[in-house]
Amino acid sequence: MDDAMNCPKCNSEHTYQDRGLWVCPECAHEWSAEGGGAGAETSPEAGVHDAHGNLLADGDSVIVIKDLKVKGSSSVVKGGTKVRNIHLTGATDGHNIACKIDGIGAMNLKSEFVKKA
Repeated sequence: MDDAMNCPKCNSEHTYQDRGLWVCPECAHEWSAEGGGAGAETSPEAGVHDAHGNLLADGDSVIVIKDLKVKGSSSVVKGGTKVRNIHLTGATDGHNIACKIDGIGAMNLKSEFVKKA
């Protein structure tokens, strides 16, 4: 593997190329081969995108696209629920939207399960 690159985030040598991106299986960082490790389309600085690729911002309204079980509770956030005034967070576990949902309360959502309203 002469053409392999080290991960710019964790410096791992166990990276692989997937289409136009390089992927690190150890820290899940993705970057563009042309950018020299500064993956603008996948870095958190580039922004948070919804399930359809729309850029989200603080204060936006989103709609949940599928039923989501609430961890530690028997409640469910139904698909089609509109969530207003979201706050974007830099969470590493993928839950990058903080919000309050009527009838449930404060919780975190993954952006892959919402669409911009």
